[in-house]
Amino acid sequence: MADVRNLSQNSPDSLNSTSSAQSNDTSAPFVAFLDSGTGGIPYMLHLQKKCPDVRCVYLGDTANFPYGEKTREQITDCAAAASRLLIERFSPDAIVVACNTISVTALSELREMFPTVPFVGTVPAIKLAAAVSPKKRIGLLATRQTVENAYTDRLVAEFASDCYIVRRGDPDLIDFVEKKLFTATQEERAAAVAPAIEFFRQHEVDTIILGCTHFIHMADDIQKAAGSSVRVVDSRDGVVNQTMRVLDQVSNGTPTTDTKSAESCAGATGTKSAQAKKNTCSVENMTFYITGVRDTVAEDEYRTLARNLKIPYGGKLIDA
Repeated sequence: MADVRNLSQNSPDSLNSTSSAQSNDTSAPFVAFLDSGTGGIPYMLHLQKKCPDVRCVYLGDTANFPYGEKTREQITDCAAAASRLLIERFSPDAIVVACNTISVTALSELREMFPTVPFVGTVPAIKLAAAVSPKKRIGLLATRQTVENAYTDRLVAEFASDCYIVRRGDPDLIDFVEKKLFTATQEERAAAVAPAIEFFRQHEVDTIILGCTHFIHMADDIQKAAGSSVRVVDSRDGVVNQTMRVLDQVSNGTPTTDTKSAESCAGATGTKSAQAKKNTCSVENMTFYITGVRDTVAEDEYRTLARNLKIPYGGKLIDA
């Protein structure tokens, strides 16, 4: 199966207890990951697995979760504020927008607002699904904003015009992943994915795209419920490979596909403020930050996730 892992417990992309300290070279590339919550963490882990010399930090904009039910303007405003926080605090060499909703809705606006920092987007793996689907019957599981977005329509038209695509926006499952998954029982996990699996079964799909990064945390649960005849795919490999290409281009001072000029790429690494340099040097690799919590129970869930994945938990970035 393509990119199927359960990242809430010990999985191939979960790193051992010493891994978070492996990339302490402060001259190494520094990448910031952004999502509405915890969904993008598997992308950070995947990059660290493929390129352990890269240093990372992760921000979940939990104070504004969920993004998938917001308007385009709200998504853009929230993502811009979170991006600005990351840039001012760390001046990263690149920002990976590990959120399909932000990427299909506001990525171009973010690039215009912050032209000195390369942004790498995350979009549903429609091209991959079309390539591996035997019967060309594909299910897209994502946020409502993503399944209804015109950018998704363009991806389907370009890469899967010969496929039957059925789309499901599933805010309830996203909410479960963010708020309940990491302390849930196996029975609760199975019950959470059951409505989506039954929906796709009725449409006789043979491939399911995890078009919201949150769902990767439940990839094994979705695969088990869907059965061996259904393939479950996501965009981790594509996003991580693009991130590595962008970092290579940034380090060489050459233009990237995600920025407007070579000069802006060089600026991402060459103009760190003294405070940003200090913050970058002092932050522990793969630290997971949030922007807010509903209550103490929610923060306990985030701590549990960080502990299970063996990554540092930094609390609220605005307070750090």
